[in-house]
Amino acid sequence: MYDFAYHRPKTMAEATAALKGKPEARPMSGGMTLIPTLKQRLAKPSDVVDLNGIKELAGIKVDGSGVTVGAMTRHADVASSADVKGAIPALADLAGHIGDPAVRNRGTMGGSVANNDPAADYPAAVLGLDATVTTTSRTIKADDFFKGLFETALEDGELITSITFPKAEKAGYMKFPNPASRYAMVGVFVAKTAGGVRVAVTGAGPCVFRVKAMEDALARNFSADAIKDIKVPADGLNSDIHGSAEYRAHLVTVMARRAVDQANK
Repeated sequence: MYDFAYHRPKTMAEATAALKGKPEARPMSGGMTLIPTLKQRLAKPSDVVDLNGIKELAGIKVDGSGVTVGAMTRHADVASSADVKGAIPALADLAGHIGDPAVRNRGTMGGSVANNDPAADYPAAVLGLDATVTTTSRTIKADDFFKGLFETALEDGELITSITFPKAEKAGYMKFPNPASRYAMVGVFVAKTAGGVRVAVTGAGPCVFRVKAMEDALARNFSADAIKDIKVPADGLNSDIHGSAEYRAHLVTVMARRAVDQANK
């Protein structure tokens, strides 16, 4: 690692103050991406602001309309929460299949969403459920939040404080995990809500995205058969040693159909 100044604030005010005026400073939640990056000397921040001491950022609240998850809530807590299981079972199921136990007990929802790794699971839930991201300065709808590869609408010094997920009539998430990392080679979150049907795909492309053709078909008939013939173009999708763009395009339809079957159980 390169040298940096380390801060462990206890309040949001202290955290924002530690980041203010320091364009090379970086906040740290679970550290699942930042720590390995620092170890490999792929980043040289001037300051690291550790958010783990801010108790107000963790916790889960459920009301009649949805579920609000604090940014520093661990994946394991989302997965095991009876409230989440009761309100949005697919969200708890998704959290329970992130990485391995070590990752689930350290990684946080806010850190994952802010990082926007192209193979992360949570972005599919945020986009698929039309969630709202609350930050230190505003609220951002899911469709406006994810911008590209590791890129979001967050500005320098802006921190996620919580994410609110509306309840769904039906929802399901299925992914084809990389056998080593458990990251999603392709993951699809399907949700039928009061606002319509949404289909969000992670892992397949540089950034999470929606598939309108599937959404339209499922709005007419919410069944796996309704989307069995819908093909996603391979152009622009990820291609690596684990799977070609064409393979990932095929997996989108396969995982989407399985997610609909799960939602209908």
